[in-house]
Amino acid sequence: MKYFSVIIAYYKNPKALNLIIKALELQSYQNFEIIIAEDDKKSDLDFLTNLNISHKIKHVFQSEDTGFRKNAALNKALAICQGTHLVFIDGDCIPHHHFLKAYSRHLKDENICFGRRVMINPELTAALYQSGDLNLLKFSRVIFSGSKRLKYLLYLPFIIQKRKTGIWGHNWGVAKHHLLDINGFDEDYQTAGVGEDVDVEWRLLSMGLKLYSIRFAAIQFHLHHKENYNDEDVQTGKKMLLQKQKHGFIRCKNGLVK
Repeated sequence: MKYFSVIIAYYKNPKALNLIIKALELQSYQNFEIIIAEDDKKSDLDFLTNLNISHKIKHVFQSEDTGFRKNAALNKALAICQGTHLVFIDGDCIPHHHFLKAYSRHLKDENICFGRRVMINPELTAALYQSGDLNLLKFSRVIFSGSKRLKYLLYLPFIIQKRKTGIWGHNWGVAKHHLLDINGFDEDYQTAGVGEDVDVEWRLLSMGLKLYSIRFAAIQFHLHHKENYNDEDVQTGKKMLLQKQKHGFIRCKNGLVK
């Protein structure tokens, strides 16, 4: 039975984190720990003590907030995690109650898996924040809410599709030792949109792993907010990625081990 470390990339949204922890407690697969990887100086997360939490929660953070350093926060989480397999989610994405069951079923030692998310509309997001009621994410409510990417509401757990690319940082999983083999996340990337997913995907696939989509099983609900990165940030990351691919830096130099 796989033991997972669920690593939550977190930044200044305690209401969303509250909902995520609640959803993790309700998972149909329960063999996991939770690590909050905060890309900020340490936040007050005392509200978690008021929840009925049965899982171990670890919290890593930066010494100060100096901009986008998500990869550094993820490496801090990687350094202390005890799971044999890792699942990464963002701090604005609530997992479906069979989310980890999907990864337990499909994530193998020789592959990488990724899922997708339903884009919850502003009104439903506000209602979730106000009520804290995860029943608002039932199929019958979301389908008529005006939310987007509703095809990912369909729970089809046995569909697995081989892909050449597809990892997004909010929803993917891998065996821990593979990330250690490539020295974790490359901290040279300090803009959003490439370093925490596209770069890692390229380096893992270069080691011979296979990539599979489990988007109709590993379902998430993305809470609405304004975009927090722009095309300029993405292009900066892409230019850096091309340089690293040119030089073949599969095991990054500025990663878990410096």
